[in-house]
Amino acid sequence: MIYLQIIITLFTVFILLKLFRQKQQSKISLTAFSTWLLLWLFVLVVFWQPNTATYLANLLGIGRGSDLVVYFSIIIIFYLLFKIFVRLNKLDSDLTKLVRQDTLKDHEQKK
Repeated sequence: MIYLQIIITLFTVFILLKLFRQKQQSKISLTAFSTWLLLWLFVLVVFWQPNTATYLANLLGIGRGSDLVVYFSIIIIFYLLFKIFVRLNKLDSDLTKLVRQDTLKDHEQKK
C-alpha cells in the first residue's frame, strides 16, 4: 500500500502545483481554486488515513468509507458533466449568433 500512497501523493502534489500556477496566472477563480484545493487535499487525507473516510461515511449513514468515496466521485463527475453541457450549449448559441450576424452583414454588403 505504501507504494500506491507515494504515487498518489506525488500525483496530487503535481496537480496542486498546477492548480497554484493557474491561480497565480488568474486562469481560475478563487472559488474554483478553493474547491479543487479542498478536493485534492481530501484525496491525500483519504489515501494516508483511510479510516477518515469510514468515519465520515458512518456519520452520513453509509456503511463503508470506500462507498462514500464512490458516491462522492459520481456526484462530482455528474456535476462536471452538467457544467460542460451548459458551457457547450452556450458556445453553440454564441456561435449561431455570430454566424447569423456574419451572414446578415454579408447579405447587406452584397446589396
